Amino acid sequence: MGEAEKSFPSAEPLVVVTRGSFVESVHRGHVVAVDGRGRVVARLGSADASAFMRSATKPFQALPLVSSGAADRFGLTEAELAVACGSHDATPAHTSAVLSMLTKAGLSASDLKCGAHEPYSKEAAEGLRSRGESPTALHNNCSGNHAGLLALASHLGADVGTYDRPENPAQRAVFRAVSQFSGLPEDGLEYATDGCGIPTFFLSLTAMANMFARLVAPADAGADGESAGGASHESARRVFGAYVARRIVGAMLKHPEMVEGDGELDTELMRAGGGRLVSKVGAEGIYAAGVLPCGRWPDGLGLAFKIEDGDKGDRARSPVAVELLRQLGVLGEEERRPLSGLARQTLRNHRGDEVGEVRTIFALNP
Repeated sequence: MGEAEKSFPSAEPLVVVTRGSFVESVHRGHVVAVDGRGRVVARLGSADASAFMRSATKPFQALPLVSSGAADRFGLTEAELAVACGSHDATPAHTSAVLSMLTKAGLSASDLKCGAHEPYSKEAAEGLRSRGESPTALHNNCSGNHAGLLALASHLGADVGTYDRPENPAQRAVFRAVSQFSGLPEDGLEYATDGCGIPTFFLSLTAMANMFARLVAPADAGADGESAGGASHESARRVFGAYVARRIVGAMLKHPEMVEGDGELDTELMRAGGGRLVSKVGAEGIYAAGVLPCGRWPDGLGLAFKIEDGDKGDRARSPVAVELLRQLGVLGEEERRPLSGLARQTLRNHRGDEVGEVRTIFALNP
């Protein structure tokens, strides 16, 4: 066993998969929740466990699109800002919004460097097949995110042909956003290449949770220039101020259907939350969310978790997210009712008989 493997912190059981009365499989992971002042309020496993943030970074990758003036210059709508923050299902509404963003910035789908894959929407995928068409980069679930980065590069006068490279000014703006919201030095950020070809950041779950806490409860500058939310927010306020964060959060909350799609975790959680939380999944079992200031969490709340095995069957993340928000007092019984299909998954055999279930088994530690 190499040194890297030895350094993996011990994960906690989060989800069991049962068959009959027996446990057949277990999904383990790490969970951390922090309040708006940066205090760890709940955890499971190691709060210092690190992982690639993957698509959970997208709201922060969209911040420079607003702060630079690019969004206003190109007249981007709130729905278009939401799709720039999302991992969409490639429905016609999604691809039309992405194409609109590109057109407004004087660009085209051929400028996208995210690669092509079949739409996540079954209806959209079947529609393509029935017409004898192949998927394009527009159908990539990251195309909205890439369209935003392209618009930013164009606005900055940068080379749009290298917008995916870490040295491009558009990406440098993203590095600054991640640095300032995580509290980590920009030149110390560790990263690799994401599935869609752009940099993805290797951060602790605590850093990810802090980023979302600061996104949903940004500090305002008082008359004396000090941060009303305390020192933990100061760096996030300097360049990417409260207005920028609120505009991104507002777009996601107003158009949750553009962040992922009907029936998907991000969209349905934001709908159930009624404007009180933003939700963002990431590949390899990553999840992060921000809870806006409320009675239980007056300073806001950020949370992040990682399913250790990568959750390739995509069966652990949804139950963990719903249960986590229940235990943290964010979603009540009535709000969870429409999420029942996400909170508990029934296993059926090929005849349709119920033979088991996927359910959570964890209790948060303060």
